[in-house]
Amino acid sequence: MKKIHYREWGIDSPRYWGLLAVLAAIVAIGGFATLFMEHEGHWVTGMTNQIVWGTPHVFAIFLIVAASGALNVASIGSVFGQKMYKPLARLSGLMAITLLVGGLIVLVLDLGQPSRLIVAMTTYNFKSIFAWNIYLYVGFIAIVAVYLFTMMERKANDYSKGVGVLAFVWRLALTTGTGSIFGFLVARQGYDAAIMAPMFIIMSFAYGLALYLLVLMFTFNTDSRPLGDKLIRRLKNLLGVFVAAIFYFTVVYHLTNLYGTENHAYEAFILRDGGVYTWTFWIGWVLLGMIAPMGILFHPALGMQRGAITIAALLVVLGGLSAIYVIVIGGQAFPMSMFPGYTVVESGYYDGVNGMARHYSPSLPEFLLGLGGFALALLVTFIGVRIMQFLPSSLSDDVTDPHHAS
Repeated sequence: MKKIHYREWGIDSPRYWGLLAVLAAIVAIGGFATLFMEHEGHWVTGMTNQIVWGTPHVFAIFLIVAASGALNVASIGSVFGQKMYKPLARLSGLMAITLLVGGLIVLVLDLGQPSRLIVAMTTYNFKSIFAWNIYLYVGFIAIVAVYLFTMMERKANDYSKGVGVLAFVWRLALTTGTGSIFGFLVARQGYDAAIMAPMFIIMSFAYGLALYLLVLMFTFNTDSRPLGDKLIRRLKNLLGVFVAAIFYFTVVYHLTNLYGTENHAYEAFILRDGGVYTWTFWIGWVLLGMIAPMGILFHPALGMQRGAITIAALLVVLGGLSAIYVIVIGGQAFPMSMFPGYTVVESGYYDGVNGMARHYSPSLPEFLLGLGGFALALLVTFIGVRIMQFLPSSLSDDVTDPHHAS
């Protein structure tokens, strides 16, 4: 492999400032949406006493999971010694931080009273996975920042692999913690499953890589930098394998649920009778999020076209949001089993009266807040690559592949 040189993103100034202006406007709109919900109260959202995690949580969890997966590209290079991935590591680390920050901002602003964050950060209940997650998130940002320093400072390069191993282990713990929020939550029939943690880990691999691939292709195309077919082919194959793994875990999760009689009602709700949740599962999560991308990425002709690869990556992102929506909101909409074997006929809190699912309609402010988190992550990423040397000057085949025949 030839020596890799890095330089700042060289997109022309009018396009760069125009892009930042659009993203900043979306962030600002998300901020106004937050102020509106803060001022009016949560009654303007679709959330209720039964569905307490709404659409902003879907965006936040997706970004947090994707942040962990975005670091995977760097880990493959430094931890597993795959030389072709090493030039991609700096952007991988940057996106890991920006995506996590975007997700956490949405999460904090969706607390209802963000000032309560001080209580959450100073009063810990270590029996709760939420308390552990605060350490996991903050620790992840700190470790990846040090990891980036060891990659970008020549005198610290010798420590890069060691810090990379620590970052890899930490990211696995982080995603395990996120998946365990649902895996440990026994009150909801759709959660309370040990498979949630490993399923979230494989989800993070795919969603993080899809976003990484989109940003990599966009920044290189707009700056007219060489981006070799061999590297793109390897990344898209990896993405296809990760999506196939999600498909496997999804099948196993539902088959396992169907084995237990106690889960039959929940499975019928998600797979057949759940209305919008059933449609989101089959159309969004399964068809658009897994089958269509795999069909594109593994197709002998389509899989070689960059336009098709871009569409596949976008579908993986859309499918990821659908998957999180079904898991988070569909899991809450299904009525809790307050008294197993009995039907609740009346409740002042409307908890599953007559076995009916709770209604939830996402409101515009919720959607805008979530979209603002996405825009913030991209905004910081594009500022970072503009002012610092995160991007290689070239990723052509003769640069990244030591066996390339010139």
